[in-house]
Amino acid sequence: MTEVSQQPWGEVSGVGSVDLWILQSSQVQVEVLTLGAVIRSVCSRGKHGDMEDIVLGYDDLEGYVSDKRYFGAVVGRVANRIARGHFVVEGKEYQLDINNGPNALHGGLRGFSKAIWLATAVEGGVHLSLTSPDGDQGYPGEVQVSVTYTLQGETLTAEYRARSTKTTPINLTNHSYFNLAGQAAADIYDHEVSINAQSYLPVDDTSIPTGEIRAVEGSPFDLRKPVLIGSRLKEVPGPGFDHNFCLSLPGDPWMRKHAARVCHPASGRVLEVSTSQPGVQFYTANFLDGSITGKGGTRYGKHSSFCLETQNWPDAVNQTSFPDCLLRPGEEYRHITCFTFTTV
Repeated sequence: MTEVSQQPWGEVSGVGSVDLWILQSSQVQVEVLTLGAVIRSVCSRGKHGDMEDIVLGYDDLEGYVSDKRYFGAVVGRVANRIARGHFVVEGKEYQLDINNGPNALHGGLRGFSKAIWLATAVEGGVHLSLTSPDGDQGYPGEVQVSVTYTLQGETLTAEYRARSTKTTPINLTNHSYFNLAGQAAADIYDHEVSINAQSYLPVDDTSIPTGEIRAVEGSPFDLRKPVLIGSRLKEVPGPGFDHNFCLSLPGDPWMRKHAARVCHPASGRVLEVSTSQPGVQFYTANFLDGSITGKGGTRYGKHSSFCLETQNWPDAVNQTSFPDCLLRPGEEYRHITCFTFTTV
C-alpha cells in the first residue's frame, strides 16, 4: 500500500506555485515536484536497514529554478542532443535554440524541466500533465504530455504519454542523478554496473552519434556483465560515459525489457531499470565540477553520480537509420520505465 500526500513547496516568480508530492511505500519514499516533474528524492534501505536519499538535488526551490544540470527532471520535448539544433519534418525546416556547444539539448532553453506541471493524485502515485504550445522552443504542434509516477513496493514506475496536433519529434526521459551510497557520497567508483545492450552509438567530439551502430564486444562499452565503474572509467575515452546503449533496434516491437542494473556492494543497495524505450543514455556526471551546492551543502563533483536516461537514440530526427522519433496527429506516444530499489 502506497500513501500519497502533497504540500506547498514555494512560488516561482511570474510562473506559479510549486507543490511537493510524497509517495511512501513500506520500502521506499519518493518525493516529486510539480516543477519539471522532478524526482526530488528517493529514500531506500541499505542492507543494514539504514535509509538514505540516493538522488542528487537541492534543499530549496531556488536550486531547481536556477539549475542547469536537469537534476531529477523530466526533459523534453526532445531529450538529448539534436545536431546543430536543426531538423526537417514533412519538408519544413526547423531551427531550435543552441544550448550545448553547437547543438540543441534536452528541449531547449526553457524545456519541460522548467515548466510547472498540473498534478492530480492517482492510485499509488501522482499524474502530472502539461500543454506545450505550437512553436514552443521552436517545435511544431501543440503537444499534450503527461508523466505518471506510481510507487508499488520497491518499484517506481514512470509512464509517459503525449499527443500532438502536428508531426513533431518527441523523446521524453527522466534525468535523475543517482548515488547508491547516498547523495552526499563523493563518487561512484565503488558501484558495479551492467547494461543489457549488444551495441552502442559512438559519438563525434560534440557528442552527436556518428550514425554507426557499433557492437560492444571487446570494447570498454561491453557492460553486459557487471563491471566496477571506477576501473572501467579509466578505459573509456574522454571524461567518462555519456553514450546511448541500444536496448532494441529500429523496427523491433514495443515491449518492456531489462535495461540496466547498478549495485553498491558496501551498502547493499541495488537499482534495476527496465523500459520500453529503445535506448538508455548512461552518463557518469562528467560535467559536474564541484561548483554546484546541493542537499545539505554537498558539493557535487565529477563522477559523483550516474544517470540512466531511458530514451530514443540521440539525434534520431536527423538519422533515418535510427528508431523513428516522430509523433504524428492521431497517434499516441507512450513509454514506460521502472526503477526497482532493492538490496543484495
